[in-house]
Amino acid sequence: MQHAMIIDYKYCTGCESCVVSCAKEKGLGTEEWGMKVEQIGPNKIGGKWEWDYVPVPSRACDLCAERREAGKMPLCELHCLAKCIEIVPVEDVSKRLADLGEHKVCCFMP
Repeated sequence: MQHAMIIDYKYCTGCESCVVSCAKEKGLGTEEWGMKVEQIGPNKIGGKWEWDYVPVPSRACDLCAERREAGKMPLCELHCLAKCIEIVPVEDVSKRLADLGEHKVCCFMP
């Protein structure tokens, strides 16, 4: 079954727990990453300041396939303090995105 990562970055605080847990799991060095948190802003849009942090998976991300096969959660999802990362079956992506409504959301499929 194919899965996708849904990132509701409206709530991301930029803590980088996902970055650290992914690098540790994959044994990545300091110049490599499986997940990186990008900062967008600060920007003043319509008189309101916005400053977003967006977790971005790299090509190294396989959604922790081995962990999922063993019945465990992917580490980025497990360690996300804001609970903004969620791994779902591809069949559930459109419903989950609709449930989130007008949040700041992105989707990743390896």
